[in-house]
Amino acid sequence: MPREKSFLTRVRQLLPELHPAERRLGELIADFPGELASYSAQELAALAHVSKATVSRFVQRLGYENYEAARRHARMEGQTGSRLFLDTAQDAGLRRSVSAHAAQGQRNIEETFRAISDAQVDLIAQALLKARKVWVIGFRSSHPFAAYLQWQLTQVIEDIRAIPGSGETMGEHLASLRPEDVVILFGLRRRTTSFEPLVEQIVRAKAALLYISDEGAPFDKRATWHLSCYTQAPGPLFNHTAVMALTHLLITRCIEKAGAQGRRRLSRIEFLNDSLDEL
Repeated sequence: MPREKSFLTRVRQLLPELHPAERRLGELIADFPGELASYSAQELAALAHVSKATVSRFVQRLGYENYEAARRHARMEGQTGSRLFLDTAQDAGLRRSVSAHAAQGQRNIEETFRAISDAQVDLIAQALLKARKVWVIGFRSSHPFAAYLQWQLTQVIEDIRAIPGSGETMGEHLASLRPEDVVILFGLRRRTTSFEPLVEQIVRAKAALLYISDEGAPFDKRATWHLSCYTQAPGPLFNHTAVMALTHLLITRCIEKAGAQGRRRLSRIEFLNDSLDEL
């Protein structure tokens, strides 16, 4: 069965067919879809400088029975994490100050770390160091954090991989998952459609799962550890300051827990870097 068209896809596909008043409304919604999710038909009509009847005709042309049906679909799509649904037309021209961004980043770190204990971080670090193999996964905005974590942990964890690599499929790696492995899965908004089947496969393999998400994701009992990062921002993009801070904390704790063996590996790496004149 084909997937239902998203709310934004319906709007964008209809735009070329619209007359001027409806196009003005359509372009407003395409740029700021959260407006429809938040406002009544009358309020949206006033915002777009069109009549309420124009709003009614527009949502019917989109394929919805009425305005409420269209608004419910927009709200559901907004829960996927698209920043388009969180920005508004009134805010579009605002310039957020440097101090506002700095303050929000600090609040995000504080709220994230408030829910994480030293004991919990210790358990995660110990599990990573003892694992047969560590797998790190992240798609879209999660990908650079997964790659960074894998790169830094290579200093003390010998068998760690960020997957999938270029040209690879997930199946090629998931077939090798074992109960004595640990999977670090970054699931920041917006999560891909393959995310849920991926989690199910990790659970079936009985590998330990460290799930790092944004604060909007519901708590996942299937994960061995689920750490939520606050990503609020004063502008149209998510603020990932807390994600990087948490990543840094995990890396540092692993290096601390690795002890003498970890230091020997670090020394060996530095020796080889010098020998090969790489740095």
